[in-house]
Amino acid sequence: MHIIKSFLCIGCLFLLLSNVSAQQKTLLALSKGDHVLAIIDPVTLQTKARIPVGSDPHEVIASADGKTAYVSNSYGTNPYEIDVIDLVSLQRLPDISIKPLSAPHGLDFADGKLWFSAENASAVGRYNPAIKELDWAMGTGQDRTHMIYVSADAKKIYTTNVNAGTVSILEDSLMKPNFGPPPPPQQNTQAKAPQGPPPFQPQARRQWVQTVVKVGRGSEGFDVSPDGKELWTAAADDGTIWIIDLATKKTVQSPDTKTIGANRVKFTPDGKLVLISSLRTGDLFIIDAATRQLVKQIKLGRGCAGILTDANSKTAYIACSPDNYIAVLDLSAFTITNKIALAGPDGLAWAVESKTL
Repeated sequence: MHIIKSFLCIGCLFLLLSNVSAQQKTLLALSKGDHVLAIIDPVTLQTKARIPVGSDPHEVIASADGKTAYVSNSYGTNPYEIDVIDLVSLQRLPDISIKPLSAPHGLDFADGKLWFSAENASAVGRYNPAIKELDWAMGTGQDRTHMIYVSADAKKIYTTNVNAGTVSILEDSLMKPNFGPPPPPQQNTQAKAPQGPPPFQPQARRQWVQTVVKVGRGSEGFDVSPDGKELWTAAADDGTIWIIDLATKKTVQSPDTKTIGANRVKFTPDGKLVLISSLRTGDLFIIDAATRQLVKQIKLGRGCAGILTDANSKTAYIACSPDNYIAVLDLSAFTITNKIALAGPDGLAWAVESKTL
């Protein structure tokens, strides 16, 4: 009897473990120098694979299941190209052409679809992997639509427009019904009702609506706070940090800190800190999100670009492009703990794949 009970317990334990999913996280880093996507183990910091990509890679994003990576090539030999990489087989798949749009740059993945900005077209677009087609696009009318952020429900899109010095807020909205022709004149109730099509019934409709918010010229990197209440961007030209209240769609008080040459902006997942990199000076600015005060300014090299943080807000990865490494930063001590060698690193992203044990 005891032996049978033991086997039953082991069997139950096995069933429980089989339903437990583990997450395998991989660091994705683009090399502009070698034109590759580096697949990096975030624990050992060792590069597991280097997949060739296009001639001008800028940004990278992974699908929600962590099995596919997408890389934007803004200019170079093919300004219509988004590369597709199978992260399981570590093979490059057929590219996505965004024609007639061109110069893809910012990338995001939401609602099972790939969203991108198209600088030369002053537009944003959407690619549906299920049907392998572009299924939606919208112009912003703003010069050099650059980075993009899509809400989890895919109902809101935020972009920076670098040369225009603006932020576009695009919202999928339910509009009032379209009213058709007036109803026919009232008929004699005694006469027989005429035969014909049923009267027009106005229907509500969905439409993307854009709000343009003025910020500083040269604003490209931006991020939305984890609570969805604020958008922070920084203008490379004069270093001004702009904060937009997303409820009112208006700018509010900004920090006095000047982040000259600002390139990327990133909230830590806990919402406490905002990291801003300068491609011009090589400084990383760390700002307290609540007080708007500069906490730390760290010289990382000759220029800083892409920023990525881990889920627990303890570590940040900063692409130091001119110095050919990714700096690993301890966010509690504000010290560099390691460096990952990579030629001209820029865009960084996580690929998180869930596996059943």
